[in-house]
Amino acid sequence: MKAHFKPYTLHFKRASGTSRGVLHTKETYFIVIQDNHKQGVGECNMFKGLSIDDRPDFLEKLQWACSNISLGLDVLMLDLIEFPSIQFGLEQAFLSFNSQHPYKLFQNDFTASKASIPINGLIWMGTKEFMYQQIKEKLKTGFTTIKLKIGAIDFEAELELLTFIRSEFNAEQIELRVDANGAFLPATALEKLKRLSEFELHSIEQPIRQGQWQEMADLCSRTPLPIALDEELIGVFSEVKKQLLLQTICPQFIILKPALVGGFKGSEGWISMAKQQGIDWWITSALESNIGLNAIAQWTFGLGNTMPQGLGTGALYTNNIECPLEVNNGALSYSNNDNWNFKI
Repeated sequence: MKAHFKPYTLHFKRASGTSRGVLHTKETYFIVIQDNHKQGVGECNMFKGLSIDDRPDFLEKLQWACSNISLGLDVLMLDLIEFPSIQFGLEQAFLSFNSQHPYKLFQNDFTASKASIPINGLIWMGTKEFMYQQIKEKLKTGFTTIKLKIGAIDFEAELELLTFIRSEFNAEQIELRVDANGAFLPATALEKLKRLSEFELHSIEQPIRQGQWQEMADLCSRTPLPIALDEELIGVFSEVKKQLLLQTICPQFIILKPALVGGFKGSEGWISMAKQQGIDWWITSALESNIGLNAIAQWTFGLGNTMPQGLGTGALYTNNIECPLEVNNGALSYSNNDNWNFKI
């Protein structure tokens, strides 16, 4: 058994605004396991500026993992605890290698094209006009859950956007989620949450910057709007610290991005702890190509969570991997047309 990795640059169809700036491209890495004529592929989606493994020795560690692939997944996962995106890529690659179909990592009704996954429609940051345009497009294509990135334009302008949506659709017709990506200051966050709560939002992700446990705990205890932790989970490796984080902050939700929290195994650990404390959760992709998105979707379906998931990122790129994933009426499905075209 041998392995190698290949870097790949994904190009956005249109520049996508986040609280960390405007994205034009997204670097990712494919890891390929081979043995004679058998092959498995996975995606190591290190997210620059966000992933804990965005560090100078990332490529060296990725090469080490490939050179030592014969150690097996369990040993590699332990040695790569500080490199969650490599853990995630290896999980996919081993599942792919050991599957009868290299892109059907899990056998369930999703991969059998019998069931779909409800997802939220993602609205990127930008000018008010650009965000209006995106909202109209999502509503026209059948989405009933919309997630807005906020914190980049003027807060009052963002409230106007929410006013527009609610003037057209009530909370029973359209579920609204917002993601602040840590943009609010602790001193003013509660007041902003109070104003946002007037729009009957489902939740807000990461209202203040991660690492401020006591401030976040205070917000979660007083908020009129459910809070979901996202970036807060990144870089928390030990089981003891994970438990302490959840017990200290007591959020209403946690959001799992496998590439950022140790793959499927790491995500399932968080889910287990959250369930013990009555904390709900959902899964979100982290701008992977269709290789990683496909793996996340199949695994997510098997978890049985009926909430809309954050898996609507497959159509963002001009040069994504051709695949059978389709989005129709606000749901992600695996088409009968098995048109994979991985030739990187």
